[in-house]
Amino acid sequence: MSENNNKTSEQKENEVPENKVPKDTSNQAQKLETLEHQLAEKENKYVYLYAEFENFKKRAQKEKIELLQFGWEKIAYELIIVLDNLERALQHTQDSQLINGLKMVLNQLKNTIEKHGVKALETLHKPFDPNLHEAIGTEPSDHTAQTITQEQMKGYTLHGRLLRPARVILSQGPQSQKTQPIEIAKEKA
Repeated sequence: MSENNNKTSEQKENEVPENKVPKDTSNQAQKLETLEHQLAEKENKYVYLYAEFENFKKRAQKEKIELLQFGWEKIAYELIIVLDNLERALQHTQDSQLINGLKMVLNQLKNTIEKHGVKALETLHKPFDPNLHEAIGTEPSDHTAQTITQEQMKGYTLHGRLLRPARVILSQGPQSQKTQPIEIAKEKA
């Protein structure tokens, strides 16, 4: 029995009378609301930072791909100058053995740069595009105006990006037939 008395006396000591219950429940509710608001802010910040990190990874991957594709752009530009010079040499030589050797080197160089994304622009008889072509002159022609009639220097792209514009001559358009003045014979009376 003494155990029961001890338990009941302990329970009575632990019980707080109703008039002694803390009245600051509104303060606790405010604290809870503040903590919930802070948690929501932290979650939003986490989501934002996670999205930003994912975007960073995508940008880094894209930059890596571009570096691999366009990292040799300056070298490619220099190689197309060599290609131009080989083509000029081929046009101005008479020796058949030299012509055969130049053709082999020229074809090998073309195949090598094409394998790495360099492509020549097709220009003749195409409409002029200032993004791809550099007009260096015009001439009368049967073609419509602004059509490319001659290519003075080839243009090239590297993986779709312009490496060098083609230098071209454009058509002025068909020349209208100039009418000759008709002489009317004067009748002599």
